[in-house]
Amino acid sequence: MAENSGDRNYLPLFIDLSDKKVVIFGGGTVGLRKASLFSEYAQTVVVSVDFVPELQDLGSSSSVELISMDLTSVSDEKLKELVADAFLVIPATNMVELNDRIVELARISGALVNRVDMADDVVIPSVIRRGGLTIGISTFGSSPAMSKYTRRKIETFITPQYGDMIKLQDEIRTLLKSKITEQKARKAILWEILEDRSVWDALEISYEKGYNKAYDIVQEHISKKG
Repeated sequence: MAENSGDRNYLPLFIDLSDKKVVIFGGGTVGLRKASLFSEYAQTVVVSVDFVPELQDLGSSSSVELISMDLTSVSDEKLKELVADAFLVIPATNMVELNDRIVELARISGALVNRVDMADDVVIPSVIRRGGLTIGISTFGSSPAMSKYTRRKIETFITPQYGDMIKLQDEIRTLLKSKITEQKARKAILWEILEDRSVWDALEISYEKGYNKAYDIVQEHISKKG
């Protein structure tokens, strides 16, 4: 079910940003946080009159394109040019009226907006990554502290072994397809591996030990069928 925040109706989605452009206005700590996140996934541009040192480092490493510009007197035409081909625009300046102008022009250009001072088109969740597992957490701006608290709680039991188990399940699933024809039987074996504490314990030592433990379970089933 979609989530509501005020009169908005949010649906959690995962989007491939590999060929998309994200434009951030503001070179302070908020701009840094947004740039640090999006530079891993998309072409990221930060526009500001100055930049915190960490953003300068990102710019030097070519992870982020920095455009130095005095935004206090920037024209609408220049702003239109900056957001023209953006997929997502993030106004993160300390000037409310400027942020309002950026939002208006971004929408005209067809870009989505993530505004840092209120819920908008896009809400950026607090994220947990464990290999192939990604979890997004959001209160849609109602309580950033609660999002952080929830993330910390989840991180205590969603351990790095979850990422290893995803990889193991994928490899065992491929193996099973070549050994066992019945889909129902393959599914049961994969669940057995998931629920086997000894496999999880072995993964804590190394991926190889975890895989070998799971492989033993597979071989046991194949032997029984034979």
